[in-house]
Amino acid sequence: MDTYRPGSRQVQQWLGLTEVADHVGRSIGSGIKPVAAAFLELQPMLVIGAADENGEVWASLLTGPAGFVRATGPTSVSVLGEPSAGDPLAKVLAQEGTAVGTLALDPRTRRRMRLNGTARPTARGIAVEARQVFANCPKHIRRRDLLHPAASQEETAPGARGSTALTQEQRAFVSAADTFFIATVSPDGAEASHRGGDAGFVRAESAHEIVWPDYAGNAMFLTLGNLVTDSRAGLLFLDWTTGRTLQVTGSARIDFTEDGSRCVRFTVGAVVDSPRATGLRWKDA
Repeated sequence: MDTYRPGSRQVQQWLGLTEVADHVGRSIGSGIKPVAAAFLELQPMLVIGAADENGEVWASLLTGPAGFVRATGPTSVSVLGEPSAGDPLAKVLAQEGTAVGTLALDPRTRRRMRLNGTARPTARGIAVEARQVFANCPKHIRRRDLLHPAASQEETAPGARGSTALTQEQRAFVSAADTFFIATVSPDGAEASHRGGDAGFVRAESAHEIVWPDYAGNAMFLTLGNLVTDSRAGLLFLDWTTGRTLQVTGSARIDFTEDGSRCVRFTVGAVVDSPRATGLRWKDA
């Protein structure tokens, strides 16, 4: 069975990186190794991506004290807590068998781990059964120190605001970001990934369009591959100093140039702005 989905294979072939991708793809497994389990138990946040009950794709942030995410078996993970009631993924994560992509990223060490599978609700939160587990390199991850850990997801404060376009202030917030997260889907699952660069690498060019370059990476093209076959996507921007999150759902297309570079153009469908989504507070290292 091929490690990659058809969309990822297409992009790898377009860019002449199939052999590189095959080599890197050997790191993708279905089991959670002891070193990965130990990494998870240290994390105060987990990004989770999925399609909501209407088919719109979102990326959400789950937070808690160290240990709120932990491996409970060779292919299973337990998350204590769940999204706030106003989160776009709250309903589907309360259902059995939701396809999810998760990303544990630690700004303190610049390490990240991705786990894709299916989620089900539990008495204390969410359980995820893994189908794919792998680590990514630290490239483009901004190092940050944790100033204040989150006590629990219940710290999420009310006051989330929804809209169908970005305000001028939200556009400025997006365009000042050095990090964001992206969720995508395919017929057999979901992905959550990270994008980073110098502040300004991602731009909100209008109230309805966000653009960013796709930098050279590990040649897997899991995110771009999903977008080739399904344009739905969700973006998550985080204010590391205040705990604010900006979630955006919509569709994306990839623009390729003759020199092999590419950028992604994202069309905004809906926006959820949560001023105090988490109690986590970080500072640049």
